[in-house]
Amino acid sequence: MVDLSALSPAEKRELLALLEMKDKYQAENRINFYKPYQKQKDFHKAGADNSERLLIAGNQLGKSVAGAAEWAIHLTGRYPDWWDGAVFNKPVTMWASGVTSEGTRDNPQRLLVGPPSVEETWGTGMIPKDALKDWDRAMGVANLLDNITVKWGGGGDVQAGISVLGFKSYEKGREKWQGPTLDGVWFDEECPLDIYTEGLTRTNNGQRGQFTIMTFTPLLGMSDVVGLFLQPEGKK
Repeated sequence: MVDLSALSPAEKRELLALLEMKDKYQAENRINFYKPYQKQKDFHKAGADNSERLLIAGNQLGKSVAGAAEWAIHLTGRYPDWWDGAVFNKPVTMWASGVTSEGTRDNPQRLLVGPPSVEETWGTGMIPKDALKDWDRAMGVANLLDNITVKWGGGGDVQAGISVLGFKSYEKGREKWQGPTLDGVWFDEECPLDIYTEGLTRTNNGQRGQFTIMTFTPLLGMSDVVGLFLQPEGKK
């Protein structure tokens, strides 16, 4: 235990500076401090062998945090030592989505990038500040991002490159989900079946073939989308 009263003013200033540096490092490298609990670990691990995954839990129990952490890991290519889930061997193109534009901004974007309304803090989400290369703002909704570019590469003999993440919402309708080939889609909150199938189709020709994750609290009962995961195969 350090006796602060015994420190000189200069030593106190130095200690304060060190603590501020530590706080800054933690804020800008949040993914390094992600310690998944067992259900989150199981969710990540299942990605090694499953093309579609669903993480269901109650409110504020880490569903979206797990989704953001996994997407940050894939987008940066910085796989931690404990990782035993899916791995991409080159930069990825992915989407993260929510029910509305505001919902996408306030949950997936916030968790990945940082507080939406304070640009100076962008880089304090799950994507490390030194990996967040650039962004394009969306039109019509304050502080909503259309896409971000992320520096990819784990160092050593891993070839560096640039990953791209687009932000989408279900409210725009299925037609806005058509077109590009993606490596993965994250659905944060339950979506209509046509949006889900269209998003899944976007990954057909991705690096790992079909690859989606979904995180939500089931508020709609046994919906068509929930049934895809929870009903026995072939049961209507």
